[in-house]
Amino acid sequence: MVNKSLQIAVTGLIQGVGFRPFVFRIATRHDLTGWVQNTNEDIRIEVTGTDQNLGCFLNSLSEEAPPAAIIEKITSLEIKTVSFPSFTIRDSHNLSDKITEISPDIAVCDDCLRDIEQHDNRFAYPFVNCTNCGPRFTIIRDLPYDRAKTTMGLFVMCEQCRKEYETITDRRFHAQPTACSHCGPHYEYFVGQEMISDRIAVILKCISVSIENGEIVLIKGLGGMHLACDAFNESAVKKLRDLKNREGKPFAVMFRDLKSLREYSEINPEEEKSLISWRRPIVLLQKKKVSGQQKLAAGLNVDLNLLGVMLPYMPIHYLLFDNLKTKAIVLTSGNFSSEPILIDNQAALKQLSPFVSASLFYNRDIYNRTDDSVVRVIGGHERIMRRSRGYVPAPVRTALNTDGIVAFGAELTNCFCVGKGNKAFLSQHIGDLQGLETTLFYEETIAQFIKLFRIEPTLLAVDMHPGYISTKTGLNYGNLPVFQVQHHHAHIASCMAEHGLDEKVIGIALDGTGYGPDGNSWGAEFMICDLNDFERITHFEYIAQPGGDLAAEEPWRMAISYLYKVYGDKFTELKLPFLSKIETEKLEMIPMMIDKNVNSPLTSSAGRLFDCVASLLDLVQVATFQAEGPMRLESLVISGCTESYPFQFIGAISFDDTIRGIIDDINSGISNSLIATKFHNTINLIIFEFANSIRLKQGLNKVVLSGGVFQNKYLLEGSIEILQKNEFEFYSHLTVPANDGGIALGQLAVASKRRELRCV
Repeated sequence: MVNKSLQIAVTGLIQGVGFRPFVFRIATRHDLTGWVQNTNEDIRIEVTGTDQNLGCFLNSLSEEAPPAAIIEKITSLEIKTVSFPSFTIRDSHNLSDKITEISPDIAVCDDCLRDIEQHDNRFAYPFVNCTNCGPRFTIIRDLPYDRAKTTMGLFVMCEQCRKEYETITDRRFHAQPTACSHCGPHYEYFVGQEMISDRIAVILKCISVSIENGEIVLIKGLGGMHLACDAFNESAVKKLRDLKNREGKPFAVMFRDLKSLREYSEINPEEEKSLISWRRPIVLLQKKKVSGQQKLAAGLNVDLNLLGVMLPYMPIHYLLFDNLKTKAIVLTSGNFSSEPILIDNQAALKQLSPFVSASLFYNRDIYNRTDDSVVRVIGGHERIMRRSRGYVPAPVRTALNTDGIVAFGAELTNCFCVGKGNKAFLSQHIGDLQGLETTLFYEETIAQFIKLFRIEPTLLAVDMHPGYISTKTGLNYGNLPVFQVQHHHAHIASCMAEHGLDEKVIGIALDGTGYGPDGNSWGAEFMICDLNDFERITHFEYIAQPGGDLAAEEPWRMAISYLYKVYGDKFTELKLPFLSKIETEKLEMIPMMIDKNVNSPLTSSAGRLFDCVASLLDLVQVATFQAEGPMRLESLVISGCTESYPFQFIGAISFDDTIRGIIDDINSGISNSLIATKFHNTINLIIFEFANSIRLKQGLNKVVLSGGVFQNKYLLEGSIEILQKNEFEFYSHLTVPANDGGIALGQLAVASKRRELRCV
């Protein structure tokens, strides 16, 4: 049969996932000759063979790709027939300033777990990996993804590893982080600042004893340090809270396996899929009511019905559980509150060793720090709450020209975003830009992304708030054009970009705060949006926010503000239980601040309304973590209730009647659960009624939902249900956070569209 040759280019997430060895295997299987090569743009292939075999090869290329690969496009072109002696893998090559995608870090695979049980040079080796698993983004310095351009470059492969690396049929063929106990990284065990042992058997035994004895240990993870303790030990959990200065924010728990996890959490098929995926995120699950068996420490998440859980994803996790009696450990970021996760051994030793019983470090550098990602299954789909390890740096593919745009994100829950071609590269979770260390991490990571993805900045996008550190950073970045994007417009644009929308839509943004063009704090906006601009149609009625930002930390301030608006001075006669917990001076101070307009800016925030209701129900008066009031309110909702409270529209959406209804229910002895559910139903009804009003007037049928409030499962599922029932097309976030972690994508999308329209 006559041979012919094809030139093939494959784009997508295809580096660091074993794609070249995969191509070699299927080419060999289909009796083809030629070559495959990594470039900084794509993977290039030339193959020669019969027409039938080439067809089979192309089918295998798209249908049998490695689990972590994401193929964007395969293009093939017939060329002049070339005769090759065999099929080979060529050295990587730089073609231009374009880039191919970088794999996120991948959880250890089952094959490698079997190796640590039986393979001589990898027995109990905690850095086992292959082309299908292991560190990727956290160790890469530059492209193409080759060992010399990672933090593994310092480790010279032993003869055995080199043989595997060069053997085409081996699972570790061209696996850049490949190593073994003879030549790779190793752990060292410290007590205080003294190194005690580097023998893994000794280390595992000592660390396990510490955890079993209720002590806290420091463990260097994939993207940074972790603090760990027994999740069943109340005293240990309290010590960990004291160490991190983290009074109430829930801790994540790592369980030994799915079987153990099922004893403590409800798990549906979609949640299980997320838990066991190669990304291994923290998944928010419904807690089970446990009786007659060991209970998790109550201090993990006091009075909340959600538990953040994950399964092991590094070899060290599996080795540790092999030595532990406990089924679960707390595994939380190794840092002090409000600071980024630590990655440097010496810095961690200096800062944290005085507070832990033991520390466990390895001698490979972390180049790109990443926290654990957090997801929640809502409406049958995984939705990302915190996008970091396992997801970053996979891009969001847009329908826009994003090239050269740098978007600096928001102030809280910050991520930034850079554009390359039609791809938007959202950074890993940075955190709240309110401390020096986090700001330095932010600036450093922006520089790393620009270098790694070969960005030549030509256009900048920032939030409108003049006081945000992210805004100031962008405005001072360089002598480049800058677009300032309104916060809630960016929220809607973010969801639009994620779903490839470029048209006018009904945008509903519900969150805690965002700077409005009128100088007020926005947070519940009903808009007509496209990617270029927006029109605010209506919003929650403005109300005073006494104390400014302090009101988010002390929800009772918003409760009194609403009560004073509705009842005037007589609110003190309501005899509500929460009022007895507030000092008389403070109760008198709030009305005075409002009347005299002393540090009482106006807000339309949905988040502050949720805070108010949480305070009225006496769920929380002083928040110990962000969004505690709304989270506690959501934890009370019950199924089967369709009741709601009245509200009014008087130029804006007024909640005076809602507050009266809640107060009447409290005084009538109605349960907090029923009140919380009726309140959530009210918000869902408002979302539908005003979306419908805009549809009737404007003829628009697509509704886009964004903002941190839509991380509320009951609210988002209720909104989806009522919109679907009334034949709206609706869009909500899936792969990008609905909270401010997704803002930068929206800023980038708006900047791209404005550049296109204005030829900036």
